[in-house]
Amino acid sequence: MTSTLGTSATVSATAGPARALVCRACGAQYPLAAQHACYECFGPLEVDYDPAALARVTRAEIEAGPQNIWRYAGLLPAGQDPAQRVTLDPGLTPLVAAPLLAAELGITAPLWVKDDSANPTHSFKDRVVSVALTAAKALGFTRFACASTGNLANSVAAHGARAGVPSIVFIPSDLEQGKVVTTAVYGGELVAIDGSYDDVNRLCGELVETDEFEDTAFVNVNVRPYYAEGSKTLGYEVAEQLGWRIPAQVVIPMASGELLTKVDKAFSELVEIGLVEAPAGGWKVFGAQSAGCNPIATALHAETDVITPVKPTGIAKSLNIGDPAAGLYALEAVRRTGGWMEYADDDEIRDGIRLLARTTGVFAETAGGVTVAVLRKLVAAGKLDPAAETVVFNTGEGLKTLDAVSAAGPTHHIKPSLRAAREAGLLG
Repeated sequence: MTSTLGTSATVSATAGPARALVCRACGAQYPLAAQHACYECFGPLEVDYDPAALARVTRAEIEAGPQNIWRYAGLLPAGQDPAQRVTLDPGLTPLVAAPLLAAELGITAPLWVKDDSANPTHSFKDRVVSVALTAAKALGFTRFACASTGNLANSVAAHGARAGVPSIVFIPSDLEQGKVVTTAVYGGELVAIDGSYDDVNRLCGELVETDEFEDTAFVNVNVRPYYAEGSKTLGYEVAEQLGWRIPAQVVIPMASGELLTKVDKAFSELVEIGLVEAPAGGWKVFGAQSAGCNPIATALHAETDVITPVKPTGIAKSLNIGDPAAGLYALEAVRRTGGWMEYADDDEIRDGIRLLARTTGVFAETAGGVTVAVLRKLVAAGKLDPAAETVVFNTGEGLKTLDAVSAAGPTHHIKPSLRAAREAGLLG
């Protein structure tokens, strides 16, 4: 069914492929407005596209585009006009070959690390924020905001600073200091809340309904459908960087579960519009969670669709969403593709960070440690095919979570003399 409810402002669709918002649960459609939940069943909304518009996008058009996510503007809900973008121009981050990591884990096929720590504020959140705030500008919002476990706060504050738009971000008060500093430095309002991310998110859901916040775009609340679509660019890039090929397997960290669903959606779109061919047998999607916050993986292991919220613990704070909004859809994607989900405890996460750094030169934050630790478990358990090409996603920079590996230090400590160097065994 179609509803005419929604705000009067809409995202211009004159040059873009987006045509409506559609409920993921019941299929009700709404205008391209600032709305994130269905008025009929309260299900989440996502962007619906004109298939003919998507089909007009060519490889040549993408390859001739800018060296950032906007090369995929023809596949996104906003940002077709460069002058109207609110962006740090993220994207085209390295796809790092990882043969040493593969050898250590017993993987014989090509293994790659998609390293999104190379984005402007050093996480994949720059992708989603650029798309969300570009849509927010078209919708007439004059302040930017979010609920965040850290990386999103960094990105919203930085986008606001570059655009000259006020920002206000809300974080749990126990966030890693590195992420607090890398948000506060941009000069926007930073509000620490005594509670978990889920408490912060609930408060933001209440604030967005108040008159005082009617001109504020909360990227992961009232403009969430556009925000979520920014994650697709990770999937597009992986396929393009592999020579327009979809890998047989991907391992993706999960907080809300949305990143996993959108990478899968990106692959499906590329196949549907003829830009790539699906690998023989399709692709498999694997999810990675922290043992301190694993409600989606727990539901998969229990063979249920009931995702029971948890109170998050552990060092992987960027993944600490105890009531994941897209958990059900992440389960669907993993089951449909024949993948699996696993989780890692704090010691395994630390080992994963060190292993990735030692074998690839990529220093990941704790979410990356989760992904590598889960990759190791998936191979050991026979869930992931070691003979199939695999891409793992590092979504953030290790310098933001230094406490996780604070025990690392010098391997030698000597006096400044040749004799001391020899005695320490440094001369062979």
